[in-house]
Amino acid sequence: MKSYRVRNTVVASPLSAWTDLLFKTGEMMNASAEVIGHRTARMALAGPAPSQSDRHEFSLMSQEKMEAAAESAHAMAIRMMSLHQEVARLAIQHMLDGTANLLSVASSSTLHQSGHRQSKLAHDTMRNSAEAVSQLNTSLAHIAQTGLQPIHARATANAKRLKKL
Repeated sequence: MKSYRVRNTVVASPLSAWTDLLFKTGEMMNASAEVIGHRTARMALAGPAPSQSDRHEFSLMSQEKMEAAAESAHAMAIRMMSLHQEVARLAIQHMLDGTANLLSVASSSTLHQSGHRQSKLAHDTMRNSAEAVSQLNTSLAHIAQTGLQPIHARATANAKRLKKL
């Protein structure tokens, strides 16, 4: 995953995070298509009297979907709670930075000094906003990746298992 530095902290690139999600989604969709094709053909061949192994495979479909959906929702909920904490920490940090810059502007003793400090305030505010948007964007991609993981894992494992049959 590509990253960059902001205030001596490594921050993942939003583009990289969304690209990783795109590729994982593609893998999952490919595997799902294979599994659906295999199971549909198996249902057609089984007809009205499926074998014991067919019935097991068919019941496994529903069970896996429910389990994967529950795991996905749980994982995303936990990830979102940590995002709330991160956003709160970032907001407090930016408020403190802004307050320090505002106090610096207010305590300026010359017009030149005031102009310089106002420029720093504007620059830091824009930088902080860009940093926050980037971090939020990356975090949203990670939430989606977290939700996709259980579904991806089952789809790819099923595709691999069913290829052997």
